[in-house]
Order: sequence, then C-alpha cells, then structure tokens
Amino acid sequence: MHRYSVPEIIEKITAGAPFDAVSEEYSFRLKIEQYVPYVCAAVHDGHQFRKSLWENCMHTAYDRWYEEDPATREMVQSHPIVISGLDSRFEYDLNRFPEEAVFETAWGKQLWRTQLTPEEKEKSLKKHSDFYTVVQALIQKLESLHQKVIVFDMHSYNWKRWDREVPTWNLGTKNIDTGRFGGVVESWRAKLENIDLPYSASTSRINDTFFGNGYFLRCITQNFDNTLVLATEIAKVYCDELTGVVFPEVVRAVEEQLKELIPLQAKEFEEDLC
Repeated sequence: MHRYSVPEIIEKITAGAPFDAVSEEYSFRLKIEQYVPYVCAAVHDGHQFRKSLWENCMHTAYDRWYEEDPATREMVQSHPIVISGLDSRFEYDLNRFPEEAVFETAWGKQLWRTQLTPEEKEKSLKKHSDFYTVVQALIQKLESLHQKVIVFDMHSYNWKRWDREVPTWNLGTKNIDTGRFGGVVESWRAKLENIDLPYSASTSRINDTFFGNGYFLRCITQNFDNTLVLATEIAKVYCDELTGVVFPEVVRAVEEQLKELIPLQAKEFEEDLC
C-alpha cells in the first residue's frame, strides 16, 4: 500500500492504473485492482480520531465505535474497487453534506465540551472535500469506460435501539429513480435475504429503518446519470453492539457470500436495459 496526495490519486485514476493507497492525511483508503463497473464503499468504517480532539470530546472510544460501522470494509474487501473512510464520523461524517459534516450534537448527544475552533473544523472539512474529489474522479472514470456503474454503499445499524422487529438488511431508495432502477433494487433485496448467517435468519426490506438520505448516495446520484448507488445497511448481528465484541465468523460469512452476490448483481445490472 502507498500513501498518495489527492492529485496523485486522481492522476492514477485518470491513467487507469491499478493501485492500493491511503490518502496523504490517512483519512481514506482506495484500492483499485481493475476498473470494473462496480464499486464497494464503506464510508463509516473508520475509527481514527485526531489527537487534538481527544480531550474536548465527551465520549469514549466505545461510544464512537457504537455509532460507526465497524467491519463494513472487511465485508467487501475482496472486491476489485473498494473505497473506505478511515476517520471516525465523530470527527466529520462522510455521509453528510459538507455544511453538516462536523456537528456539535448527534444521536441526541452533545459531542464537545467546548465549541470547536474554526481551524479544527477546517482540518476535518478538508478531508471530507478530498474524499469527494476522489469519488467524483473515480465515478467519472468508470462511466467513461462502462455504460453503467453500480455502487454498493455499505453501512450497519444498531438494531437493538429499535422497539420493534427490524430487518437484517435494509435498502434505502428514497433518492434514487425507482421507476428506472426498481427491478435492480428488488433483485438486490432478494439476494440479501438469501444470505445464510450463523445464529440468525437473514431478512431484508426496503426503506424500513433508513431511507438512503446520505450525502454519498445523493452526491453521486445528482452528478452521474448512469450510476446507481445501493445504500445497503446490515443490522449489527455480526457483533454485540452493547459490548463492542465483533463476531468474526459472522463477518466472514457475510464477506464470503458477498464475494459471489456483488459481482452477480453488477453483471445483472450491466446486462439490464434500464
């Protein structure tokens, strides 16, 4: 793996070169083995937290972990193109609009003992901007090579928060053209429902717990006509969300089955006339 500046990463993407790199600020990682028509993303996988923020943050490392999406990169790590965040969403949230990405309160919690300085906010927002500069270059390159591109936007959620039965998998579709892509969404939902998990059955629903309102999906959808983003949430059945213990056998089971299902869905999408 290499460490590259954003201009260096974009230069490699433009040239169609394979690489595996972290950004100069160590804020995100991008691996490209082949320029295939699909991308796997795990924008909330990161847990890094800038040291200058430690004393001012009111929450523990576990509190941050609880709101992050641990192991979501691991679930898709074997695919040819994987982009993932490395920083905690407590510093800045890659799935929020830039003006909302650094927040004072979130999930009903006050984050900071004292208000962040403009300098601290600027450092975080620069990393948010760098990430999306690279995302734009990546999707633009893929659309130049392929008629259609599909992005698997992987997240997780704390299912024990809910006081009703919730699905293992949720697809958020409120900000995509379901008239055009509804068949693809249903096909992906059905595939997820058939995943075989240790200890529990796999269920999947559309817009049941989350609705696909994230900035990552909306930014790509608004800027690229031929790219579909599937906001895919897995309930944290792969860990104990109350203790922070990850169940590696469940993560592995998801990863192994997604090795087959993601390329299959991408191939179906490529061949569909939508």
